[in-house]
Amino acid sequence: MTDAITDAVTRIETSRLVAAPPADVFALLCDPQGHVAIDSSGMLQDATGEPVTAAGDSFVVHMDRESLNDFPEMGRYDVTVTIRDFEPDRLISWTILGRIRPQIGHVYGYRLAPDPDGSDGTVVTSFYDWADIHPDWAAAGIFPVISEGALRGTLGILDRTVRRGYVRG
Repeated sequence: MTDAITDAVTRIETSRLVAAPPADVFALLCDPQGHVAIDSSGMLQDATGEPVTAAGDSFVVHMDRESLNDFPEMGRYDVTVTIRDFEPDRLISWTILGRIRPQIGHVYGYRLAPDPDGSDGTVVTSFYDWADIHPDWAAAGIFPVISEGALRGTLGILDRTVRRGYVRG
């Protein structure tokens, strides 16, 4: 599908046709365990919480930064994922609140669209946006934290996971 780095290099997007209907993909993306199941970075180790149903809902993700080996001293830690945009079968995005101060302010998410060629599949666009990060973090020069390749890898795992019939847990 497509890959793009946009908005003066403060946003990465990549798309892929996933062999599942939008409702199946969206259900996985609403489930905290679904995020763990499809993560290509290795940072997401587990999650606590119920599937989200609206903007403002949240859940906890148990992280391991050693997987990226960029800040291994961070080790294991928890973050709270808070849903920002929620349009069933179309859009889900979230911010992350963690122990770091000031809070970073980056946004992750997915846009879903029916396959324009008419299959039962879904064009899934994964995005990562750091345009509104706190100025202290912008000055640190460490963004993006996740690469376009990692987003693309996660889309591949998402495709495999929903094609096989994702089961929570």
